[in-house]
Amino acid sequence: MSDHDLPLVRRDLSRRFEAVRRHTLALAEPLSAEDQAAQSMPDASPAKWHQAHTSWFFEALLLRPHLPDYRPLDESFHFLFNSYYEGLGPRHPRPQRGLLTRPSLDEVRAYRRHVDTHIQQLIARCSDAVWNEIAPTLELGLHHEQQHQELLLTDALHLLSCHPWRPALIDAAPAPVAASTSEWLRHDGGLVDIGHDTSADGAAPAAGSGFAFDNEGPRHRVWLEPFEIASRLVTCGDFQRFIADGGYREPRWWLSDGWAMVQQQGWKAPLYWVDDSDHAKTEGDADATGSAGSRWSVFGLHGLRPMDPAAPVMQLSFYEAAAYAEWAGARLPSEPEWEAASTLPGIAQLDDQAWQWTRSAYHPYPGFRPMAGAASEYNGKFMVGQLVLRGGSLATPPGHTRRTYRNFFPPAARWQFTGLRLARDARPRTETHA
Repeated sequence: MSDHDLPLVRRDLSRRFEAVRRHTLALAEPLSAEDQAAQSMPDASPAKWHQAHTSWFFEALLLRPHLPDYRPLDESFHFLFNSYYEGLGPRHPRPQRGLLTRPSLDEVRAYRRHVDTHIQQLIARCSDAVWNEIAPTLELGLHHEQQHQELLLTDALHLLSCHPWRPALIDAAPAPVAASTSEWLRHDGGLVDIGHDTSADGAAPAAGSGFAFDNEGPRHRVWLEPFEIASRLVTCGDFQRFIADGGYREPRWWLSDGWAMVQQQGWKAPLYWVDDSDHAKTEGDADATGSAGSRWSVFGLHGLRPMDPAAPVMQLSFYEAAAYAEWAGARLPSEPEWEAASTLPGIAQLDDQAWQWTRSAYHPYPGFRPMAGAASEYNGKFMVGQLVLRGGSLATPPGHTRRTYRNFFPPAARWQFTGLRLARDARPRTETHA
């Protein structure tokens, strides 16, 4: 059966499947085979592993249970490329993924082609009853792969940051960020609805009905006191002033655990900031304390470049974001505040620059139920010890985010494209009299 002979909904998912799978390969293309096999820290994974694991997802959740007579390319891949799905068997330890020199990158690409071919066969041949069962999982797999596309970039960036050359992943110069003044936007609070309308049984929404992960629902009401939120993200120039004011040396701005991390890890700036003040001193400029005249460079996807004061600050832990907010006389928004404010006129940089830390713990919404089957392990079991981030980043694939999207990381994580937007309690309105 050709692509044009498929029913419209199947044709749409088939074409989107091909597009998502191609995009993963395109993101990995600038990396050498050696780059793609290395693991720079336990929390990161090699690019080769990301490409294999996203194929494993389709194989484990769709091909093995639903395609008759399916034969895996290699049975050992089921063990090697499982991530955390206890219900699907044992797995290779996460901190040792960089030791998987075999299979080779060429073999992983062959594995992807094998899975792609059989997924298209499943889409074309399955009955309508089977299609109705598998379509939500296929949709989930596309969004799962898009998550790994962003992880592939963030993990590769961390790897390249460890190299003395600090090589660029993208050769072209980054697009300049237009300087703009952030303004305070008011939300009057009250009873607001947040979250996505997931189905009552916790299943993923049907294909074409507006996808959301299970942790984004159910939609529910929360009460908000009046608040104000910044129209734009905190910039590198803003954050440099925090550093220059001794932000990393003054414990009063920090949560206790955050200050312990500053001392333990020797944090002095965001993760990929490089202090050029030693060079500046040789030219008679300011000293290395970060005062006026010192210079910073920032390592990113485009390599090591002079800090752009107008660009949003990134690679911040929750602790750093909270400390800056305290120093600035503000706070981080809660995730209900962020979602409620996301439709305010004038709000900018919602999902195209940096994920934004909130002050909300990652926990289930009232009435939350995980997806059925193996996908039940996707989100719910991580609802402890994490903080919610909202929005999206410059590394997030286009079309992947929603206003209800809930990203989450532990508070010390700082290798992602994570920044902050300030909030504060609303000031009383000024009464006017005729």
